[in-house]
Amino acid sequence: MSGEPIPREAPLPSRGSLLVRITAATALALPAVVTLAGGLHPPPVPAVPVFGAGVLSAAILLTWAAETARADLPGPLAVALLALAAVLPQYALDLYYAHSGGTRAPYTALAAATMTGANRLLVGVGWALAALAFALGVRRLTGRFPRGGSGRHAARGTGRADLRLAARHRVELGFLALAAVLGFIPALTGEIGWYMALVLIVVYALYLVRVAGGGPVDAGAAAGVPARLAALPPRGRRAAAGAGFAAGAAVVAVSTARFGDALVGAGASLGVDEFLLVQWLAPVVIEAPLLVAAVMLAWRLRDADAIGTLLSSKVNQWTLLIALLPLAYRAGGGAWSLPLDSRQIEEVLLTASQTVLGLALLIDLVFARWEAGVLVVLFAVQFVLPGEDARLILSGVYLAIGFSVLIARYRELGEAMETVVRPGGRSARRRSRRR
Repeated sequence: MSGEPIPREAPLPSRGSLLVRITAATALALPAVVTLAGGLHPPPVPAVPVFGAGVLSAAILLTWAAETARADLPGPLAVALLALAAVLPQYALDLYYAHSGGTRAPYTALAAATMTGANRLLVGVGWALAALAFALGVRRLTGRFPRGGSGRHAARGTGRADLRLAARHRVELGFLALAAVLGFIPALTGEIGWYMALVLIVVYALYLVRVAGGGPVDAGAAAGVPARLAALPPRGRRAAAGAGFAAGAAVVAVSTARFGDALVGAGASLGVDEFLLVQWLAPVVIEAPLLVAAVMLAWRLRDADAIGTLLSSKVNQWTLLIALLPLAYRAGGGAWSLPLDSRQIEEVLLTASQTVLGLALLIDLVFARWEAGVLVVLFAVQFVLPGEDARLILSGVYLAIGFSVLIARYRELGEAMETVVRPGGRSARRRSRRR
């Protein structure tokens, strides 16, 4: 025996536990619904937790609904749609700021703030949390933390030391590489133009086409409420998923705009930089259910599912989310291009640079513990050394490390990029030759 830990399925929650969890998640939205229905207008500071809880409720319901729907939509496409559905509240908030920026100039900068914050939080914290949860999951089964070196052969020790992606995830990595290059254009031009929107929408659509043709994915990866709902008969399962999507969308509609306005007002009331409040508090609330889902997958030693879900979320937020911002800005009365001031340019540059490093660390389909540590340390540095010079220097550090690793892993990068131009890349050609 190799000594490699075997994932164990978590027991399904009972019907009573299921109802309690769904009721609790739904109850989070009640203060926002009651406040809106009663025509109440609380001050900004108390309004933040009221409507923030509503946004969190929506994110939980949408994540559960998407994971439940995976049972009827197997394959990598299901993972991509799960990652998209889970962050719909993030899209709603970003688009609200962009749309409002068409007539309220201060809101223009906030669209870029929450977009860059969500992306950096996902890579700098989310990926590392999955690595930590995986190590704890190994310890739970083996009685000790995983040993062995990092890299391709880590799985041969007494327990897997590092997370591993499946070969199918080269599709996400290939499209992330393309998006990483395109992500520098707004920083160079000082705007997110309509032309960027068109290109990125095409990139995301092609990505969905590519993943739709991928191999099977274990539909049993869900845990907790989604696993219990997915075990229902087909009609009941689909009804539960539909109800979750409908309820989540309704709560998003009720809470998002008021939450966005409350964050701005709270910043002014508390003397806190509105940009920073919107950039970090909103993504923490919205991304939490997706991060928790990924952490639970990693803890159950489903490392490929955990990192794959976060990777797919990164792809959609660095393509489709950016693409929709200038369109929302135009619909709100602005120009066809969303302008970026000097601070926003630096934030976009820093986020694009972090994307390059994240890509480099995953390109070999192995996510080592030291790589997770690098992402966390660099993410934390931005708070210790804030300011224009720090953002530019940190961008340089990200790029220096990222390009160095990519140069060393150029073959893996080539394999990932090949999936962009032809389905399956080299692996598909090898299968064809065997036939």
